[in-house]
Amino acid sequence: MKVSLFITCIADQMYPEVGESVVRLLHRLGCEVEFPEGQTCCGQPAFNSGYRDEAREVARQWIRAFEGSEYIVAPSGSCAGMIRHYYPQLFEDEPEWKEKAERLSARTYELSQFLVHVLGVEATGARFAAKATFHPSCHAMRLLGVRGEPERLLAGVEGLEMIELKCKEDCCGFGGTFAVKMSEMSEAMVSEKARNVAETGAEVLIGTDLGCLMNIEGRLKKEGKTVRVMHLAEVLQKGAERR
Repeated sequence: MKVSLFITCIADQMYPEVGESVVRLLHRLGCEVEFPEGQTCCGQPAFNSGYRDEAREVARQWIRAFEGSEYIVAPSGSCAGMIRHYYPQLFEDEPEWKEKAERLSARTYELSQFLVHVLGVEATGARFAAKATFHPSCHAMRLLGVRGEPERLLAGVEGLEMIELKCKEDCCGFGGTFAVKMSEMSEAMVSEKARNVAETGAEVLIGTDLGCLMNIEGRLKKEGKTVRVMHLAEVLQKGAERR
C-alpha cells in the first residue's frame, strides 16, 4: 500500500520528530511511504480568517502535490478535516478543481483513522511503561468523526496505563487564529484543560493534533508542571523497533 505523508505546517516547523515517527510506524506496518516535496500549508489559516481567494491558491498547490497519491495520511485531524470537508466547498464554482478536491478528500485520513479503518490495525507492537491521559482534538472528533480510534490503539500499547481526562472533549482553546483573536478566552480554556490534565496525576499527555498539544504543553510549562506531551504516533512507536 502506497501512502503519501502530509506533514502539516506545525509538524514540519516545530515537531519534525512526529513526522519521522509516522513514517517509521507506517513502514513497520507494511506501507510504502512517499513525501511529495511540492506540498504546502493546506490553506486553513487563510480559510478560517475569511480569505477564500488566498486559501484557494494554496489549496491548488496542495492538490497538485498530492494528485497522484493512493492514500494521504496526516498527523492532524485539523488539517485532514480542512481537506475532507472544506476543499470541495472552496471550488464549488470551479467544476474541474472541485472534482480534483473531492477525489483527494476521499483519500485523506488522520493517522488513527487510517490505522484502524484502512489498515485494520489496533496493536502496533509498542511498549511504553507510563501513566498517561488522552486529549481528543475538536476537529478530529467533529469534522472527521474520530471517536475511540486513538484509545483503541493506545489500549494495545504494552505497559501503558490510561487515566480518564475530566471534560476531555472540551476544547483546549487553540483553534488556530482563535487563540490570537480571542486570547483571553483562549487562555481561560487552556488553563482549565491544563488543570484537568495535572489533576489526573498522569506522567504523559497524548494527543493526535499538534496544535492542541503545543497549546496545552505551553500552559503546563508556564505553570511549572512536568507532564510530558507526546503525539499518538510517538507512543505507537515506543519500544516497538527494539523487539
